[in-house]
Amino acid sequence: MSSTVTIDAGLVSTKAELPKRRVALARATEDPLWVRIALTTIALAFLVLFLIIPLAAVFTEALRKGWDVYLSAIVEPDAISAIKLTLLAAAIAVPLNLVFGVAASWAIAKFEFRGKNILLTLIDLPFSVSPVISGLIYVLLFGAQGWLGGWLQEHDIKILFAVPGIVLATIFVTFPFVARELIPLMQTQGNEEEEAALVLGASGWRTFWHVTLPNIRWGLLYGVILCNARAMGEFGAVSVVSGHIRGQTNTIPLQVEILYNEYNFAAAFAVASLLAMLALVTLGLKSIVEWRIARESADSRGPDQEHKS
Repeated sequence: MSSTVTIDAGLVSTKAELPKRRVALARATEDPLWVRIALTTIALAFLVLFLIIPLAAVFTEALRKGWDVYLSAIVEPDAISAIKLTLLAAAIAVPLNLVFGVAASWAIAKFEFRGKNILLTLIDLPFSVSPVISGLIYVLLFGAQGWLGGWLQEHDIKILFAVPGIVLATIFVTFPFVARELIPLMQTQGNEEEEAALVLGASGWRTFWHVTLPNIRWGLLYGVILCNARAMGEFGAVSVVSGHIRGQTNTIPLQVEILYNEYNFAAAFAVASLLAMLALVTLGLKSIVEWRIARESADSRGPDQEHKS
């Protein structure tokens, strides 16, 4: 009887000490106040110097001469043509990269096959190759003296200095974004749900639409947002293959360069403000998607696991 009382007393004392131990553990693993203040100050300083001040400078210079000059620079025919071409290139490149990214990430995360590491390397290739070099690759392939140049001229097919070349260059520099967001996500989720659906008689296509896609939807949207932002802001590769033909092959970044080189600073910053607004919208959408991903992750773990973590 006395041993039972002793054990119960020990359990009570242990439970009573748990809050104190948790507080002590939190204090032991918590950074000192001066470290937190220093890191926060450094982070805020970087944000102000490299994000807020440049964005404020773009909009300030764009509106320096008033709204009339700003609006006239945006609705100018060459600017409208650049905006349309940028939207067209993104509208073609992003869906194609979406299809490729889903297919590649599904194959890499769900299956084992020869050449898997080679495929991963090829997906990362645009990250390691300069955009200018990627543009020169298309010149080597489709230029007048290129490998396919003679055949293209014989069949009156124009790739360089035309919309197809701009679209191809945009696709090349943006295709890793969707795949690189989905591959780690699919690898973390594993194959259990897909295998269960197949055992229950679902077809592969139905399994994808009702099991795989719902699980990756926010990661997919996150990759699409980043892909679209890069597609609209790409300069190097597009500059090489476009030919800089005003009103025909200039995208928004190229139009900004031309206006700036002509010392038309008000118009250059006005058009650049469109890209700045795109960056702000992208940042907002990115934050919303990250919040939804974190929320769904917390909901899937449950309140008990969330409390323990």
